[in-house]
Amino acid sequence: MEENEIVLEKYTRKGWIKSAFLGFFIGLAVIVPGISGSTIAILFKLYDKLIYAISNLFKKFKMCLIFLIPIIIGLIIGFILGFFTIKELLNIIPFAIVCLFSGLMIGSAPSVFNEIKGSKVNYKRILLLIIGIIIPILISVLSTLFIKDNISTFETILPYEYPLMIVLGFVVSITQLVPGLSATSFLMSVGYFNKIMSSVSITAISNNPLIIVILLCLVIGFVIGLFVISKLINFLFKKMRTSVFYMISGFVIGSIVSMFYNPDIYQTYLSWANGSSYVLDVSLGIPFLIIGIAISLAFVIYEFKKACKTQIKNENQEF
Repeated sequence: MEENEIVLEKYTRKGWIKSAFLGFFIGLAVIVPGISGSTIAILFKLYDKLIYAISNLFKKFKMCLIFLIPIIIGLIIGFILGFFTIKELLNIIPFAIVCLFSGLMIGSAPSVFNEIKGSKVNYKRILLLIIGIIIPILISVLSTLFIKDNISTFETILPYEYPLMIVLGFVVSITQLVPGLSATSFLMSVGYFNKIMSSVSITAISNNPLIIVILLCLVIGFVIGLFVISKLINFLFKKMRTSVFYMISGFVIGSIVSMFYNPDIYQTYLSWANGSSYVLDVSLGIPFLIIGIAISLAFVIYEFKKACKTQIKNENQEF
């Protein structure tokens, strides 16, 4: 076995459910602006294993596939629920929902920062932290100020959009593997979020069957990106794990900020300024934020205590 190689243990019942929940949140992350499935993976202590399983799927097919199955099942459920439920709630109480998910990310942040706790601080790592903070904020600001996503469907598909979907799918895979980045925010920034989401319907496909090809190109780019980027991250972890986590910590901070300033939530602020009712949305915001933080912190504390018990047990066995 290679040094520091990840071991994918046989699933227990709790482990299977835990991985399914991870997939569920990754599925939601595709729909909800600012959410990072990879951040949740770090919270669940499954990020390293997720990256390893994807990057070694063909090399160690059976072992990696068994590990990924509950994540894939959870992902599908999360995407469907997000598409039909969370997306609708975002139309009714968008600010409150953003507060809930930002609370979940704030509460989970200590599990990410713990990866760099006690490490040596130098200029390179500080720079990586700053870059990590800036990237998601910059994407959100630029997409909000300069990109307009007004076209709701693929009424007419231009020839260049087929290869473009492969590229977009590839970049979306990066947002799912790099903590702190949001697939939704990226697609909004290039003006394709509404077009893609509204095209995932029987009505849209029946009006233009070529949408199936568009979605297939998106999936192809996504799958290619998963393998390429997971191998890159796996390589970087082996070479400079702590430094990489400085940038990831920055991504998490920047992503929390960008959740409150992106094209979707900015439209909410504009509607308030134009006289739309905001009392319910704002009044639910703070409670939802606190609930999100409490849920994540409870899970972080649970995982910390569990890790301590395991460490003590291993130390006692050595004696």
